[in-house]
Amino acid sequence: MPNPMLLVHGTGLQNARFSVAGTGVALTRTQSSANGHWAFLWLDTGNAPAQTLQVTAHTTTGEAHASFLLGRREEQPKAHAGLQNSDVLYLIMPDRFADAAPNPAGIDRAAVRGWHGGDLAGIEQHLDYLRSLGVTALWTNPVLANGATPESYHGYAATDLYAIDPHFGSLGDYRRLSDALHARNMKLVMDLVPNHVSILHPWIDDPPAPEWLHGSRAHHLAVQYNLRKLVDPHAPPQAWLPITTGWFTDAMPDLNQENPLVRQYLIQNALWWVESASLDAFRLDTFQYISRDFWRDFHSALHKAYPHLTTVGEVLDSDAESVSYFAGGVAHDGVDTGLDTPFDYPLNFALRSVFADGKPMTEIARALRQDSLYPHPERLVTFLDNHDTVRFYTAIHGSLPNYKLALGLLFTLRGTPQLYAGDEIAMSGGEDPDNRHDFPGGFPSDPRNAFAASGRTANENSVFAWTSTLLAYRASHNVLFTGLEQNLLSSDDLLAFVRTTSAEGCTSAPVAERALIVVNKSAQTKTIELSTDNTALAGCSTFTPLAATPGATPALNGSVLRVELQPSTFAVLEVH
Repeated sequence: MPNPMLLVHGTGLQNARFSVAGTGVALTRTQSSANGHWAFLWLDTGNAPAQTLQVTAHTTTGEAHASFLLGRREEQPKAHAGLQNSDVLYLIMPDRFADAAPNPAGIDRAAVRGWHGGDLAGIEQHLDYLRSLGVTALWTNPVLANGATPESYHGYAATDLYAIDPHFGSLGDYRRLSDALHARNMKLVMDLVPNHVSILHPWIDDPPAPEWLHGSRAHHLAVQYNLRKLVDPHAPPQAWLPITTGWFTDAMPDLNQENPLVRQYLIQNALWWVESASLDAFRLDTFQYISRDFWRDFHSALHKAYPHLTTVGEVLDSDAESVSYFAGGVAHDGVDTGLDTPFDYPLNFALRSVFADGKPMTEIARALRQDSLYPHPERLVTFLDNHDTVRFYTAIHGSLPNYKLALGLLFTLRGTPQLYAGDEIAMSGGEDPDNRHDFPGGFPSDPRNAFAASGRTANENSVFAWTSTLLAYRASHNVLFTGLEQNLLSSDDLLAFVRTTSAEGCTSAPVAERALIVVNKSAQTKTIELSTDNTALAGCSTFTPLAATPGATPALNGSVLRVELQPSTFAVLEVH
């Protein structure tokens, strides 16, 4: 592991002399703040065994002592596995999912922007439910300490980057959740927020070093959201500085990652959480608001220590040019961010325009054509909704047929699909905070339990069955997460594409796995005619609709495949 930098907090430290007692450990450098409240200690631990170090501050008025654990690294062979295309990611807002343990004061489930009482133990109790659904990886919104204010239930305004919020439990609870996931061959993804902290954080009015923040409580820029300025090589600093240095909100001060001290602190913090919680991946919040230089150094340290651990960045924009600019694997402005993949917001916007606004299916094909902008489009994390968006079911006006079509596409298009808790039962919800309802049955006083079939409505059971069936099919057919994608047809109402392990047809590659996906979003019966020449379907003779996805009748005449599709049909055809 990299040599650690310790941040010490106290009083009278401006003239202190520090010592560290331990085997094979050297104190190489110290730096104190002018007001004596903070000190930085750099240690050389390259040849040190695991042990508890004793740190002492010596002053003219006395001494103060503290211990620091230099722990042993994770030894589990499956630890820090990262996300793969075979995974299915599931997002939980811990406060709104399930309550299994006594909670601190201040719980008010009637408050739409308050604490409702969900916790880590509640999540752990429902891991078998998630696994039965087909979920393989869990992403929770941030679980770090956020203070006692009701508005901080969401977790994105940390007051301590090294503590679990007591509303959710303890560090031990978080590690138990991680262990319980790994025992089920599932993964844990932590939501990390290096961009900002809470206005209640002690740093805000007493920073450990000059320029610890971008601005101050009294004088700071407000963030701007025009990402096009960041990707424009001709934009002056006046255009992009508010994006990378502005405060996310007045209640979320912006950290100055250009400061080497801040940079090292945040990178060390990430490494510490990987070890302490045996993490498999990070979801990186507000990725675009932090400098590329920071992300380069962040990923360099992270991937050196954990070669398989992966990162997914939030870059909220409908434009693939803007989103792909932040993906790792290619240098823009001379800097490669190292990001393993961003979320696929452009495809999300396309799906919403098609199923909510009545746009043609060609919008989906248009979004997919932008894949050439990404170094690794196959890694993109696709989704219908999350804690920041209007629920997809509400956005598409409660159309159950369209909802199933969208879920089908989510599970068969390239990328790694992500569900938001409640997607599997078509949960509804409008703008924030209406999109953050409690999961029915997660709380002791709930009148029904949607974790069980008996507690769901007929529509909820229908969507749950559709979701779990398609995810089971996806898990058993590698072509849906490792295969190439050939898009064969798109029109106002129709879409057809092949997932295949070979770009060549059945004559040249007879043993390749192929699945043809056909979609009709119209309320009328439609017919697709596809020429199989020079496609992955060339020479293929058998097209068998998957029983779980009825509504498609295929007929082959020479090299022309004709598929009749019933209204609102999503169908998977196995090809041989």
